[in-house]
Amino acid sequence: NPILILLIINLILLVLGTFMDMSPLIVITTPIFLPIVVGLGMDPVQFGVVMMLNLGIGLVTPPVGSVLFVGAAIGKVKVEETVKTIWPFYGALFVALMVVTYVPAVTMGLVNLMR
Repeated sequence: NPILILLIINLILLVLGTFMDMSPLIVITTPIFLPIVVGLGMDPVQFGVVMMLNLGIGLVTPPVGSVLFVGAAIGKVKVEETVKTIWPFYGALFVALMVVTYVPAVTMGLVNLMR
């Protein structure tokens, strides 16, 4: 089932993104997941957007969340207070991730106009 496979890939990328930085994950996971999603009929450009959104969410998610710690340090706020404040935004990011994953027209509309 392509919907379930894409959901599992999203969950794997989200979990990995919370523990590792974005650059190594791109190098490690792209050769693994790209053939799978292309076989499911997803465009590589759309998968790139899905991957960047997943890993971007991971950068602001505890426990590692390097961007979260940098933002809290710049704002001189405790990380715990920051996390309490941004929980609603995690929901919005997850909804955006699902839309980008399952509605190709969202990510591919401009690309198809350029082709």
